[in-house]
Amino acid sequence: MTAAPVWSHDPRTGKPREQVAVESTHREVDQAVRAALAARGALADRTVRAALLRTAADLLDEAGEHVIEAADAETALGPGRLTGELGRTTYQLRAFADIVEEGAFLDVRIDHADDTLTPPRPDLRRYKVPLGVVAVYSASNFPLAFSVPGGDTASALAAGCPVVVKAHPGHPATSELCASVLRRAAARVGLPEGVVSVVHGFDAGVELVRHPLVSAAGFTGSVRGGRALFDAAAARPVPIPFHGELGSLNPVVVTEAAAAERAEQIGAGLAGPMTLGVGQFCVKPGLVLVPAGADGDRLAKSLTDAVSETEAGVLLDHRMRDNFVAGVRERAALPGVVAPVTPGAGGEHTVGAGFLTVAARRLAEAGPHDLLLEECFGPVTVVARYQDEAEITAVLSRLPGNLTATVQLSAAEAEGTEGRGAELLAALTPLAGRVLVNGWPTGVAVAPAQHHGGPYPATTSTATSVGGTAIERWLRPVAYQSTPQPLLPPELHDDNPLGVPRRINGRAES
Repeated sequence: MTAAPVWSHDPRTGKPREQVAVESTHREVDQAVRAALAARGALADRTVRAALLRTAADLLDEAGEHVIEAADAETALGPGRLTGELGRTTYQLRAFADIVEEGAFLDVRIDHADDTLTPPRPDLRRYKVPLGVVAVYSASNFPLAFSVPGGDTASALAAGCPVVVKAHPGHPATSELCASVLRRAAARVGLPEGVVSVVHGFDAGVELVRHPLVSAAGFTGSVRGGRALFDAAAARPVPIPFHGELGSLNPVVVTEAAAAERAEQIGAGLAGPMTLGVGQFCVKPGLVLVPAGADGDRLAKSLTDAVSETEAGVLLDHRMRDNFVAGVRERAALPGVVAPVTPGAGGEHTVGAGFLTVAARRLAEAGPHDLLLEECFGPVTVVARYQDEAEITAVLSRLPGNLTATVQLSAAEAEGTEGRGAELLAALTPLAGRVLVNGWPTGVAVAPAQHHGGPYPATTSTATSVGGTAIERWLRPVAYQSTPQPLLPPELHDDNPLGVPRRINGRAES
């Protein structure tokens, strides 16, 4: 059977641009995984790993003009947005290089033997080792930062794990271009090119997660696709960790005091993150609880004015456009739902931003309005008007897990001098991996303290895919007991020849 061609498409016209590749066969997936496994030993040297990450960042910067041009042609995200995303991508690579060199991620712990304890303690030495070959599934909405050269790939390589990336069909040309850059970086530092491979096609993605030599997987995408792969990872004869980011509503609660204090500011502020990138951010605020009454009306009026001025935009592909148009139509047809600014088709290839309003009581109990509690990918949000605090509590109790949850408080509530700010934070914390006060969730900073994850279905694990601790997904601890020094890894030797941070007998080594 002839393999199906993989085409690059222009979302601005819906027309094919060029054939980039053909869908990977079972044999080609197997070859990619085995080449990655063969490269595992070459990645053991932390100095070489750091050099790979920095070289990849340098080469991506050098190829920046071509990378941005390719990504814009396939995603319509625009040179401005993609320039920022490329900067984020190369920053991530260099940040992980720093982490690799510093060595704290190894979590080295040494407990010396002590016969005076009850029971006696033997000599124990523990650190973390890479899992093995990692499968990475690219995201549609971040063709760089969450794709071939993105955070999953960078963190896996930093951990010492070679990577096989399943390219997203929405930007195959960008994927191949970035893969070629990473392979050149590998060759430049003396590593086999098999440390990073790319495969194409739906069947290849399924084959990849089922391959017996794949040890873990990272995914960013839809609930449906991610859950299918998660189930496949769990159903293997030897199950593997599957770190999937699937979907998020990202609720916002606006208190009565906050609305009274700055309704217009909040309304105008909400318009930005809900329409940013044509609403194609995983942390877009999709449900906003706003008080009924005059202050809520002022907020809605401000949001109406701001969203009305937003130009129609192009979604990542026509399938997403069709899903968005159908999704908002179905939601707008529910009883009691009003569209102050009607979202939907903005032209043959574009969509217009808008928002829907509904009484919060309709979301407090199971029924047809449950559809409003599901993510709708694109420039739309649901404003639910509540009568009292009991309705807020009832709606929040029905929400699934999220990447983020936000509360807009008055100045006095934020200072804790009045209101129920602390209570709302306590109510939102079980719902999300990142809780914001008086801000908006778009703009996920790459920082050591960042957490980009959350309860299911936001993610399938408790790990983060952004920030330095993302490396922990691809490591496992191993302890050596009563092992002679010459047999130990150098990281666990008494004299610490590699200079890694350690804890000795429970205390940080000075």
